[in-house]
This record gives sequence, structure tokens and C-alpha cells, in this order.
Amino acid sequence: MSRKKENTEFQCEQCQAQINPVTNGSFRNHCPFCLHSKHLDHQPGDRASNCRGLMRPIGWDYLSKKGYQIIHQCNRCGKVQKNKVAIDTRQEDEFLSFMTKYSN
Repeated sequence: MSRKKENTEFQCEQCQAQINPVTNGSFRNHCPFCLHSKHLDHQPGDRASNCRGLMRPIGWDYLSKKGYQIIHQCNRCGKVQKNKVAIDTRQEDEFLSFMTKYSN
């Protein structure tokens, strides 16, 4: 699947917000408002998971090469994975309030 095809608008299944594609050359895989995601991948970008459960944000991490990342856990199967925070784009992630709420 091409990055252009992955970078499409969608409606968040958690908060119902209409989400725009990112404009920073990356692609969006979670809601910038409630930060929930959907379990679509086994490996980043492969869209091979059949689970399709909602993934809730449970924490955050920082890696020098990737920057801030949101840690998600699937409500259906329990898988944990990290997603890069969307910055320098329209509809930036509301990550600061999340960091404050979930201080590591």
C-alpha cells in the first residue's frame, strides 16, 4: 500500500472527530484529539492485522531518532505498539495535555 493511500482522512471511532491527512510528508494513524488508533498492522504500515480493535493511548516514550511516540494498547487483543506523534502539520496531536495526564 502506498503512503499516499495510507494518508487519507477518516472519522475517529472513539471521539467521532473528522481527521484530515497530515501535511508533513508522513501519514496519520491515530486521532490527533483523543489520540486513539485502530489496530490495523502487524508491522508498521503493513495493514495485515485482522483484529481491527481500537487502540487506546496508555503512555508515551521518547527516542532520539524518532522523537516523541504514543504508546497504544489494543482494547481487543492487548497488543502494545508505538506511534510517532504528528507535529508540523495541520491538526497536530494534542500531545502536551496527554503528556501531562500520563507523566512517565
